[in-house]
Amino acid sequence: MTSGSLHTDARLILLAPEDNCLIAAARLEAGATVEIEGERVTLAKTIDLGHKVARRALAQDEKVLRYGAPIGHVTGPVARGEHLHTHNLESDYLPTYTHDAGHAFVSH
Repeated sequence: MTSGSLHTDARLILLAPEDNCLIAAARLEAGATVEIEGERVTLAKTIDLGHKVARRALAQDEKVLRYGAPIGHVTGPVARGEHLHTHNLESDYLPTYTHDAGHAFVSH
């Protein structure tokens, strides 16, 4: 995939040109190096298939765009190539809940 003339690793998918996140098209192991728009980035954590990766550095409270639409905001600064998930991304629309055993979302 390319953005202009800058190369991005084929294992990272850009869904819309205005997005500031990329989607992992494969499991990316911690320590792997990927290229994002011409910059080589070493991944600090394993990123599972389908998870989001920061396309560029994001400032605290900045909106995350996926398919060109805001899906939430980051809760602190995020570096290019960093995993975006519930540990640093908060939905602006739905309550965040865990997938841990024994925790369920209950509507009253």
